[in-house]
Amino acid sequence: MKLFSTKQIAEVDRFTIENEPVTDIDLMERAAMQITTWIDQRFSEENKMVFFAGPGNNGGDALAVSRQLAERGYRGAVYLLDFGKPLKGSPAINWKRLEEQGKVELHRIQSIDDFPETNPSDILIDGLFGSGLSRPLEGLPASIVRKINGLPNKVIAIDIPSGLMGEDNSGNIPENIVNAYFTLTLQFPKISFLFSENERYTGSWEVLPIGLHPEGIAQTPSKLFLVDKKEVTGMIPRRSRFAHKGTFGHALLIAGSYGKMGASVLASKACLRAGTGLLTSHVPRMGYSIIQTAVPEAMTSVDPHDSIFTEFPDLSPFTAVGIGPGIGVKSNTRKALHELLEKVQVPIVFDADALNILSENKEWLKQLPENSILTPHPGEFRRLAGESVNTWERIQQQRQMARELKVIIVLKGAFTTIAMPDGKLFFNATGNPGMATAGSGDTLTGIILGLLAQSLPPQHAAVVGVFLHGLAGDLAARKKSINALIASDITEFLGEAFLEMESVSAF
Repeated sequence: MKLFSTKQIAEVDRFTIENEPVTDIDLMERAAMQITTWIDQRFSEENKMVFFAGPGNNGGDALAVSRQLAERGYRGAVYLLDFGKPLKGSPAINWKRLEEQGKVELHRIQSIDDFPETNPSDILIDGLFGSGLSRPLEGLPASIVRKINGLPNKVIAIDIPSGLMGEDNSGNIPENIVNAYFTLTLQFPKISFLFSENERYTGSWEVLPIGLHPEGIAQTPSKLFLVDKKEVTGMIPRRSRFAHKGTFGHALLIAGSYGKMGASVLASKACLRAGTGLLTSHVPRMGYSIIQTAVPEAMTSVDPHDSIFTEFPDLSPFTAVGIGPGIGVKSNTRKALHELLEKVQVPIVFDADALNILSENKEWLKQLPENSILTPHPGEFRRLAGESVNTWERIQQQRQMARELKVIIVLKGAFTTIAMPDGKLFFNATGNPGMATAGSGDTLTGIILGLLAQSLPPQHAAVVGVFLHGLAGDLAARKKSINALIASDITEFLGEAFLEMESVSAF
């Protein structure tokens, strides 16, 4: 799915009105009906619906929803933010329709003294301001928002919580943004919904389709995408009946050190489950019996050092290399990593301590082979790229670094972002909080390495690997719970994730 800025979404709205064709008021009615149906399916007529409406189209949506819910038997009250100017366009039409219907209490808020008394069971509907907001709320609107946030009631935001901007909220005022329990966004998620710091405002959000014109969507350019299951399925190669293990590549995984052999085990198992034909796990001498016992399907390359990585084997047999989980940052390890940078000729994924070494030797970043995959968590990325004030600024750093170094950067977290050398950025929607557990990143490294070894293009391996990793985590959480999830559960459910993807491709 393409992701658009709020200005681009407005352009698609206009395209739809002009080319469907449909009038603005009818498009508003269509959007309102989606919201009305959603509310009606989850609440009952026992809940009074209290609407806060602004003078723009977001308020017009709220007015239409209040009328539609009243037609279904809901008690309702509307409080219109009144700046002393008459309503215009579709909001004015919807206000008149409410007056003619006569089923909804109609009030105006001209000062904070007009703010209503509410019961805790009332559902508050926020339709004050939409996604076109370009500056923080202040004055009366800000006072209303703070009043709403001070109430115990559940709040449903229409399209976007009032006060929140669609992309960059660097200069926003947190207390002047509605804290919604649910956000019902129209046609597309707003980009700011995908940032961790904004969860407190959006609550649980859901995208409601309103039938915007497909041609308008197709013609509107974007380099931001939400990863789609069908697209990912198309990237997974089909296996020939006549294939053999050599068909699916030979991965080299350099991982583990004294006290951190678990990282090697987790990544090795995930790599094999991702489908590589052969895997060689390079480990320090003390890790030999551990990896041979824990992962019998893997071959082992033994480092001459007892406890750390100091040199790598001949690279000629391998179709992809992964390095970093649990290797430490000792001087001998740093030297070996630098030598690997100079000699590797196949796709490579860097994770964990490999990234920490690179952050301490930033001049080495220029030696990264093109289309290398880096998989930092936020702390590792901060050490690589520097500080950022929020997620919006951080993904700009991520995209810039990916372009400058011509690499792929997978920034792990909720809605993991994958930045490509051409400036494209993919947000991943699979995964859950249970995956915030030790070793989860090691399994991701193994999965991506396993896909790279099968000759998937690095861009595809990154997107598919992240998606499958999150999907396996979601399937595991359904059986094990979010609280009890551990990293090895992700690998255990990777097969079910592949099966789910196969069910998509079957139709």
